[in-house]
Parts: sequence; structure tokens; C-alpha cells
Amino acid sequence: MKKYKPEILEQLAGKFRLENGLSLSEPIALKSLLQKLNILTAFRPLSDNFYGLSIRSKDDKRFMLINYNSSKGRQHFTIAHELFHLYFENDLKPRVCNKESQNEPSEINANYFASALLIPREGLLKELTPQEIETKKISLARIIYLEQYYSVSRSSILIRLSQLGYLSKKHYEEYKLLHVKDTAREYGYDTSLYEKGSRNLLIGSFGEKAKELFDKGKISEGHYLEIINLIYNE
Repeated sequence: MKKYKPEILEQLAGKFRLENGLSLSEPIALKSLLQKLNILTAFRPLSDNFYGLSIRSKDDKRFMLINYNSSKGRQHFTIAHELFHLYFENDLKPRVCNKESQNEPSEINANYFASALLIPREGLLKELTPQEIETKKISLARIIYLEQYYSVSRSSILIRLSQLGYLSKKHYEEYKLLHVKDTAREYGYDTSLYEKGSRNLLIGSFGEKAKELFDKGKISEGHYLEIINLIYNE
């Protein structure tokens, strides 16, 4: 897949929002969106360099695997990243996203799309003052507010502001060195965004379909209980 221009990826992100009944500026409730799109999504503890995986079948069934060991902010970015693979690529082979694959054109496209989808330009223009945009100087307090508002990691908000030319390189480098949890705590924010979560969560109608098959006598009680145990196994 070729590398797309940023303006094309911005348009795709906006189009995706509108087609799914989302505004062009508000944060996205990702788990609700996954349920709405009927994307079977599993959160499982994986190795640190593994972010996620996505698969689309020939009959348009979609599946995501998200690394529970990533912070919640990173998980949200991975979900948005995998949405690009599932909806804007024709290749049906599984997409494995890890640290080693980040320089591939497909991964660069998915990363930019995820950034534009989660942190829309229109939303930032509403939240930032004209002076902040003009001077490219945004306070740490505003940075933390934005990452909490959009429920993304510190690195995601810094990269997005830099992409759009709203944050100077000097301030980007300065903020990148600060301890994320400590600074969030200093400004009175909850730090769960920067911690892992959703262990063994499964989003989708997997359990519902299993119950339907059991009720119709298509699977045994033992098989049904085995499936339910798989879903809720800790």
C-alpha cells in the first residue's frame, strides 16, 4: 500500500466520523463504537512490543486483538489504528501492528489516521486560543487537559499538535521529557488513562451468539459453558 498524503488521511478520518454519526470535534467513545460496528474485540495481555492485530473476513466480519498491557491511552490509539486497516485497506490478511512494523507505509497511514480520528483538527481549534496556535506555545496544563479530554496518551497529543503546527519543536521536546503520571497528578487528574486496563474484556456479540446456539440445541451445555468461561476467564 502506498503512503497517503496527510490531507487525504484527514479527510478519511472526518468521513469515517460522519458516516458513523460522530461529530467532527467531540471525543469518541471507542468501546461503544466497536459495539455499534459489531467488531469482535478482545483485550489480552501480550508482549510489550505488540500493540494489536486486526482481521477482516471475506464476508466482512471484523476482529481486533488489543494488548491489555498497553496503557489505556495507547489502547485507544491502537483501536483507531486498526479501524484504518479494517475499513480502508483491501488486503484480507491479518494486520499485526508492533514496534518493528511502524515504518511500513500501511502503518504510517494507519498511525496518522488514528491521530486525526481521535484528536480532530476541528476539536483542537475549538479548544485552543488563536494566540496559542499563532505562537505555537501551549501550556502544560492545556496539554494535560487535551489528553484527558480526548482520552489519549501524552505522546499522542504532542505528536498531533506538532503535526498540525500548533506546538513548537522546543515545547514538544520539553514536554516529552516530563513524567506523565506525576504531571497529571500535579494538575489534579486521575492517572488511570496512563495505566493498563480492560483485562480480558471482550466486545461484541460472541456470547450472545453462543447463547442463541445453545438455546437452539446447536451446541451442548458443556460447549456453551466452555465458551462463556473463555469470555470471562481472568
